[in-house]
Amino acid sequence: MQYRKFGNTGLEVSALGFGMMRLPLLDGNQGAALVGGDQVDEQASIANLRYAIDHGVNYVDTAYNYLNGNSERITGKALQDGYRDKVYLATKLPVWLLNSEEDFDRLLNEQLQRLGTDHIDFYLVHAMKTAVYEDKFLKYRVADSLKRAKEDGRIRYMGFSYHDNVQLFKTIVDYTDWDFCQIQLNYLDTEFQAGLEGLRYASEKGLAVTIMEPLRGGYLANVPASVKEVCQKCGKTHIELAFNFLWDMPEVSLILSGMGSMEQVIENLGYAEKAEVGMMTEEDKQTVQTMKTQINSISTVACTGCNYCAICSKRIAIPHIFKAYNLWNQGEKAEAKAYYNQEVPKHGAKADECIVCHRCEKLCPQQIKISGWMSKIHQTLAE
Repeated sequence: MQYRKFGNTGLEVSALGFGMMRLPLLDGNQGAALVGGDQVDEQASIANLRYAIDHGVNYVDTAYNYLNGNSERITGKALQDGYRDKVYLATKLPVWLLNSEEDFDRLLNEQLQRLGTDHIDFYLVHAMKTAVYEDKFLKYRVADSLKRAKEDGRIRYMGFSYHDNVQLFKTIVDYTDWDFCQIQLNYLDTEFQAGLEGLRYASEKGLAVTIMEPLRGGYLANVPASVKEVCQKCGKTHIELAFNFLWDMPEVSLILSGMGSMEQVIENLGYAEKAEVGMMTEEDKQTVQTMKTQINSISTVACTGCNYCAICSKRIAIPHIFKAYNLWNQGEKAEAKAYYNQEVPKHGAKADECIVCHRCEKLCPQQIKISGWMSKIHQTLAE
């Protein structure tokens, strides 16, 4: 395992961090934000995380709402038997649940109990965007609460995760004395949300920067065959190049990966052993650019499958519907129709049930205009 300096904290973290949202499920799929804990394969989840820690991973990332509130509990169980002392533990304040300044302490103390620990190493304000920043973070003086929690030892370092434009990102970076931040970044999203501009801005300010969605929720792991063929010419896999693109940059402190199987853990550990700044050759860079051009030529919806939209009153299986539509646009016509008409109903309602209430759109980290897609997708894929 390779290690990197974590901003100005003086700490060193593994190049690869373990994300605790996309844990293995009993049905063979991977978890998401609002998937119930009874669907999680806890035994496999604990084994996967401990294996990663035994092989050098020292950063574990979870959140209050992951797996419908069960991720923190499972993480706490996995970090028993001495594993808590081997890692830096990160979790996130569900800032959208704040209705008073006092709620901060209530939520943080609940998280400490769930995790079975007396302190959280890295505590983030979760999913900062305009509404959250103005209506919750500023209104309830969250920065003051974070500093107080640092002083009393319940958290060691304070940060935020982010899903909005780069201008607001800079405003938030400059607002208070952050230690770190977490942004979405991959070779497709270099100018999306904080993007490369935000990465460099935060790093120049001394913040560590952790990267989420390096594979855009698995989308860059399941690329068309033509994209995989491009990679073969330089002797690397498409997943390896996606990670290397990020590790190549000195501003990147670590990459978070939600690993849903032992196979993924072992594969990613192998990539992380070679993680170095400046590791990308000119051939690698050209290959990634070619991959990006090919993928961008396909009209897809930028859904990461996080499942934050699962609050739908009609139980519309939004991420699965987008998966079917993306398959269609990649040329997998028969597979897309079969998935939409046979698999989607196993997870919820189809797109024609949408009542265009826009409730899901307020929670989507990718800011997808979900309601506008539903009718079009149903017309395209319904039998």
